[in-house]
Amino acid sequence: MAVRHSCCCKANGIGASGRIDLATARWYLGGMSEGSLSKARPSKRPQKQTRGGHSRTQATSAKERKAGDKRERILAAAVRVFAKSGFFDARVSDVAKAAGVADGTIYLYFTSKEHLLVSLFEDRVDKLLGFMQNDLGKIASAKDKLRRVIEVQLGLLEGERDLAEVITVIVRQSSRLLKEYATPKFSAYLDAIARVVAEGQAAGEFRTDVSPGLVARATFGALDGVTFTWALGRAEEGALVRAASQVADILLRGLTPRSREK
Repeated sequence: MAVRHSCCCKANGIGASGRIDLATARWYLGGMSEGSLSKARPSKRPQKQTRGGHSRTQATSAKERKAGDKRERILAAAVRVFAKSGFFDARVSDVAKAAGVADGTIYLYFTSKEHLLVSLFEDRVDKLLGFMQNDLGKIASAKDKLRRVIEVQLGLLEGERDLAEVITVIVRQSSRLLKEYATPKFSAYLDAIARVVAEGQAAGEFRTDVSPGLVARATFGALDGVTFTWALGRAEEGALVRAASQVADILLRGLTPRSREK
């Protein structure tokens, strides 16, 4: 089924087929530190030089990039270890070995194995929130905005079976941790979807007899269910992109004002 939307896909790093280009995917999935994507602002004051002839600002920036890269490497290793061994059987030392760092290095970034798991979930929600805050404003209609949210949430996990399994399966086994630590960010994500729905209702694009909050939860639930079955099944390449189009069609059809259904 063809994807129908009028947003500027190239500007968002996502092609008309629903696929995300490599650079965008790496940023949203955390394969590249945010520090490496930003440039330090030039200082008006003369910069002190280090022994190697580099300014302190440059040295600090390089140190921050290195720390950010190492944190991302640990998170990526945690995904592989949790998916292979399961969260409860995995050890912090296993994650350290997979990341190529000393055991103690893990604790410079994360207080515990539980903190690692929650951080995996929060980081992915942060990426989705970043997309919604920075890119959705470029899309005109609420219908196209909701479609893009669906395409991005599923598209970012395409080819990331281990990550999908950790987020949808293992996180379910640790619901207490999510309730305790990750609820605020998750709620912010649902609120962002609800605002898109409310915007569509105000513009006459969506029916007004449904709760925006309920639509947001139903949207996330549908996408979570699709990801769950994909991760536990064959994880067929391209399946999530195709599913995104179909899920969007189903949800948008259900939100169509009754007067337009005929």
